[in-house]
Amino acid sequence: MNALIIIPARLASTRLPNKPLADIYGKPMIVHVMEQAQKANIGPVIVASGDKEITDIITQAGGRVIDTDPDLPSGSDRVYQAFLQVENHQDYDVIINLQGDLPLINPDDIRQSLRPLSDSTVDIATLIAPIKTDFERNAPSVVKVACSFKDQDTIGKALYFSRALIPSGEGPLWHHVGIYAYRKAALERFISLPASYLESREKLEQLRALEAGMSIGCATIQDAPFGVDTPEDLENVRKIIKG
Repeated sequence: MNALIIIPARLASTRLPNKPLADIYGKPMIVHVMEQAQKANIGPVIVASGDKEITDIITQAGGRVIDTDPDLPSGSDRVYQAFLQVENHQDYDVIINLQGDLPLINPDDIRQSLRPLSDSTVDIATLIAPIKTDFERNAPSVVKVACSFKDQDTIGKALYFSRALIPSGEGPLWHHVGIYAYRKAALERFISLPASYLESREKLEQLRALEAGMSIGCATIQDAPFGVDTPEDLENVRKIIKG
């Protein structure tokens, strides 16, 4: 697969203003994410910037950046607009949408996101990790996924995503990790679709794809990466990186 990693980033954030520029031991968070993506070594890494400050930071760090409309409604829209500006973009088969608030993302986990695309019926691939704590079980900020697995499988198909605890009954529970590997045609179709009913109700963009009949494949990883959404999250990441 000829893959391209695009990291959408903009400054507007209600819970943590200027989040991509947040300093983590002398380096902005968006630069940490970019460098982890580069270590995955699966294709070019581009930051899709919605603000001049982000563009300047990435340029200073020696990264590749593409300016996008700051008023775009979602990260997926930003990824697609940047993709269309990539030189020879038609040569890429897969576009990975990597969230810019995962400074601790394991490069190998980024590579794992491609695994479900070995099934030709899968349109979009993503990652899931086992839920291990009561916080993960109960927090609406942790998105859960009901996934169809056979015994000992490490790849399955997503049936539903929710902020509620799903599925019920005995068995493992899965934490969705917001990394998406789109086939090029799937990204083009997804962007063309209007927001769906369940997407609007749950505030989960991936439900738009499921409601439209698209297939989302899930690959398991051992641990969900620590995301940064609040000032408290940022302090926790700083402590982890400091060791």
